Amino acid sequence: MQKLKNDDEVIVIAGKDKGKRGTISRLVGSSKAIVTGVNMVKRHTKPNPNLGQPGGIVEKEAALHISNIAIFNPGTNAADRVGIQASDDGARKRVFKSNGQDID
Repeated sequence: MQKLKNDDEVIVIAGKDKGKRGTISRLVGSSKAIVTGVNMVKRHTKPNPNLGQPGGIVEKEAALHISNIAIFNPGTNAADRVGIQASDDGARKRVFKSNGQDID
């Protein structure tokens, strides 16, 4: 079970965008994530007339390593860690480490 998933609200804890919040839009592999509005980079693109795509400078989000982001806990209004708890029937769920609340 992954500790971070798509549409989780996260906060950046290291790097140039430290302190910014956003949601995970996509996980890249097992160690990187793309967060909306965070780690914006400028990409110089050539025009592609076959696709009707104009050239120029496009600003988009780049991937962040998951060690540089932490899940945002709305109960404590701070960054938190994720724990995995197994119930008696064998179902596993994600919980916040600080207060034990369910994430999902």
